[in-house]
Amino acid sequence: MLVSMNPLEGEIMVIDKPLGWSSFHVVKKLRSALLARLRHAGVRKLKVGHAGTLDPLATGVMVICSGKATKRIDELQGGVKEYVATIALGATTPSFDLETEIDATYPTEHITRELADEVLGRFRGRIEQVPPAYSACKVDGHRAYKMARTGQEVDLKPRILVIDELELLSFKPTELVVRVICSKGTYIRALARDIGQALGSGGHLTALRRTRVGLHTIDEALHPDRAAGIILTAPMEITDEKGEAVSVAPLTPRQSGEEGDGRHRADILTFAQRNRPAAGNTEE
Repeated sequence: MLVSMNPLEGEIMVIDKPLGWSSFHVVKKLRSALLARLRHAGVRKLKVGHAGTLDPLATGVMVICSGKATKRIDELQGGVKEYVATIALGATTPSFDLETEIDATYPTEHITRELADEVLGRFRGRIEQVPPAYSACKVDGHRAYKMARTGQEVDLKPRILVIDELELLSFKPTELVVRVICSKGTYIRALARDIGQALGSGGHLTALRRTRVGLHTIDEALHPDRAAGIILTAPMEITDEKGEAVSVAPLTPRQSGEEGDGRHRADILTFAQRNRPAAGNTEE
């Protein structure tokens, strides 16, 4: 965040997306804080967007742009991305992560570190990847994930992408932890699926954290609540019709409606969380 903000001229905010939040949820949170502040200066509309979707069950770096900085979204979105992913071996799910129930299990006794190293080598460089059905890709004008969640069949075409680095950080026959540096458009869930298939064991993501987008790293990222607090209270100015700088008064969370607005719940829960027995309803 800058010491003095000018949302209309453009701000670039680096956010650490919480687990379960959709990318839209993060944008909405910051847009609401920005507009709450700017309305007191007579501003009613403001462009706010993100430079790259992050799955609800992933955490980490999201780059949010406001005002004129939204013109840089394509440039920022094209930056190299880095992830740390945990891949469970021996089972698959339709969503390739924990959103859906395990649908098949496989043996893992044959998996050695040497085999894992050899298989990972196949996925470095230019590869072909079919995106997950549970993704933001569009099919005949409809989001694939919306179709998949209502049981519709989703037919997605393979894409060519680049995996610059794929490093094995931790090995167990039932679990791999990998660091991935890749190009725009890479689905790490699909990579987990493909690695599991190549190992003959199936696989799905149990954790994913994006640690870098272009030059922006997790070290500079803020929780959305912290970012919203800065937006409400940091020095801020806008340029009026005469080209003169006008200061915008700070707000408290109560003035902005940020307290108790109910926006902190997760958008997507894991299958296990959704099917956890309610307190007092356990069977004897």
